[in-house]
Amino acid sequence: MAQAKDKSTPLLERLFFLCISSSNIDEFFEIRVAGLKQQVAFGSVQSGPDKLSPSEQLQRICEVAHEIVEEQYKVLNDDIFPGLKKAGINCRDCQNLNHKQLIWIKNYFNRELLPILSPVGLDPAHPFPQVLNKSLNFIISLEGKDAFGRNSGIAIVQAPRALPRLIQLPHGTSSKKNDFVFLSSIIQMHASDLFPGMTVTGCYQFRITRNSDLLVSEEEVGDLMRALEGQLPSRRFAEAVRLEVADNCPQEMIDYLTHQFSLQHNDVYQVNGPVNLNRLMAISNYISRPDLKFPPFTPGIHSRLLKQQNLFETIKKGDILLHHPFQTFNTVVEFILQASIDPNVLAIKQTVYRTEDDSSIVDALIKAAHEGKEVTVVIELRAR
Repeated sequence: MAQAKDKSTPLLERLFFLCISSSNIDEFFEIRVAGLKQQVAFGSVQSGPDKLSPSEQLQRICEVAHEIVEEQYKVLNDDIFPGLKKAGINCRDCQNLNHKQLIWIKNYFNRELLPILSPVGLDPAHPFPQVLNKSLNFIISLEGKDAFGRNSGIAIVQAPRALPRLIQLPHGTSSKKNDFVFLSSIIQMHASDLFPGMTVTGCYQFRITRNSDLLVSEEEVGDLMRALEGQLPSRRFAEAVRLEVADNCPQEMIDYLTHQFSLQHNDVYQVNGPVNLNRLMAISNYISRPDLKFPPFTPGIHSRLLKQQNLFETIKKGDILLHHPFQTFNTVVEFILQASIDPNVLAIKQTVYRTEDDSSIVDALIKAAHEGKEVTVVIELRAR
């Protein structure tokens, strides 16, 4: 948050830091707050080093977390968004669009959104749907009857994760190059198209954070990876620990949601903006504005490696200390690649904290195993 508020930091980097702070709070609720709630549910009164019981810790967390979230949206709305607008980058809702833009948005909704949105009118035959952890959803108030003569009064619409949360308007619709519209604003504007014959009287975004801790005992499970594979899908629908909702959502709607998710008033966070700040990181993917980012940094190559091809021959002459990120990590990757094909290498043993889906290091380790080398890797399967 301090980095996001620092006016000497480039604007898109400040937005990036704000998104990180939001993501960190998500993880804090998914693990720490969820664990404390479980302790309270089990009747635990054991206090920690601060002599606070689980319920007292939750109360303190509630106070501080609400202050942080309020500060996040204040920084976003009063500082970062105005700064982006001044720099020619507009994040807009559908209320301030011109006629040409509104037509494009209407066509975009009909073409890209309407076919994949699944509105659920709540009635005895259609109970409250399962809501994915940290997904974008809408609670909608309705009047009238649908095509089947039902009048539920309330409906839920879930936005698939694959949908972008920011949609860039095409250049032909605006004189400005970087105009974006929130997905939530598009869905709210066209919610009535999802309920033919009925009148939409309100449409409000909300987001649920669920318990994501994995209850796996390493001592009792023979195959940890298989046990985790069984646990991971269940995290999407575990117990709710927090409700984020638009600040214009009526109290009766909030009360309805808290009842559905078995939450208390303190678990509700009303926000003035998108319910998932983390998805705003996508702005950097749409535009190229080096002036709004830190200057690019190119890590160097260790002086002893500048003209050397064989790392093992170089190491024989003396140890090499690499200082990341100031010196390139490609040296480490090359080291593993050379080890995987070197006939004198009998075994590779290392730790891997986290990898990308397409990892050259993992490919090299697999190749080494196929070459008959002993390959042992300790990898993080479980947070904490």
